[in-house]
Amino acid sequence: MRRWKTTGVLAGMLLLLAVSAQAKPFVFTAIPDEDETRLRERFNAVAAYLGAQLGVDVRFVPVKSYAAAVTAFKNNQVQLAWFGGLSGVRARRAVPGSRAIAQGYEDQFFISYFIVNASTGLHPSDDFPKGIEGKTFTFGEKGSTSGRLMPEFYVRKHLGKSPEQAFKRVGFSGDHSRTLALVQSGAYEVGALNYKVWENELKAGNVDLSKVRVIWQTPTYPDYQWSIRGDADQTFGAGFTDKVRKALLGMTDPKLLEAFPRKSFVPADNSDYQPILETGQAIGVLDE
Repeated sequence: MRRWKTTGVLAGMLLLLAVSAQAKPFVFTAIPDEDETRLRERFNAVAAYLGAQLGVDVRFVPVKSYAAAVTAFKNNQVQLAWFGGLSGVRARRAVPGSRAIAQGYEDQFFISYFIVNASTGLHPSDDFPKGIEGKTFTFGEKGSTSGRLMPEFYVRKHLGKSPEQAFKRVGFSGDHSRTLALVQSGAYEVGALNYKVWENELKAGNVDLSKVRVIWQTPTYPDYQWSIRGDADQTFGAGFTDKVRKALLGMTDPKLLEAFPRKSFVPADNSDYQPILETGQAIGVLDE
C-alpha cells in the first residue's frame, strides 16, 4: 500500500511538472526603435500569430531601451527577441548557444540615412557629406546599429575623428522617430536614422520636406533579426527552435509584415552578423 501511495505521489508530481512546463509562456520582446504604442500594436498581433502556429501561450513584453532588451534576453525574461544587428550580437554573446534564426528580406542589405535641417543648406550627395563637421548631430539610441553604430563608423572613417571631436554637440535621441523630430524642428542640425523609419514617417505624413531632407545613405550592412535563446528546446521541447523559425519564415500576412515593415522573412545565421561584431569591436562600442 505504501509503495502504491509513493508511486502515485511521484506520478502526480511528474504530471504537475509536465503541465507546468507546458503552461510556461513563450515570451518575446523587441528593441524600442519607435514609441511604445506602435510597438504594442505591431507585436501583440505577432504574438497571436506565433501562438496559433506554435500551440503555446506567446506573450509580447515591451522594454524601455535596447540595453533592457539585451538584459531581458540574458536573464531569460524573454526567450526570443527582435533585435537590431548590434543588440543581437550583444545578446547572443551573453547567452551561449543562442541563434539568429530569421531576418527581414531587407535586413540583408540595410542602410542608414543622414538627414539635415534645411537651414544647414546641405543637399544630397553620393559622397560622404563632410559639410556636416562642426554642426550639432544626434544619433538614435546608443545601442542602435542603424542609428549609432554604422553612422559613427562612417563619421570616423570619413572625418578621421570621433563624433565628439567632429561635431559641435552630440546627442542620443533614444529612437529613430525622435531623431527625425529633433532634426526637423532644428533642435539638431544633423542626424542619422533607420531608412525604414524615415519611409514609414514619410508615408504617415510626419515629414516636412521643406524643413528636413536626406543628404546621404550608408553602404549596406546586415541589421535586424530574430534571435532565440540557446536553451529554448530544453525549455519548450525538442525541435521548438526549428518550429519558431518555420513560423517566422512562414509569416505571409501582409498586415503583419507591414507592421515591421518587411517584404518577408528569410533565414538568418549568427555568421551573417560577423561584420557587425567586427565593426563594434573596431570602434569600441561592443561592450558599452
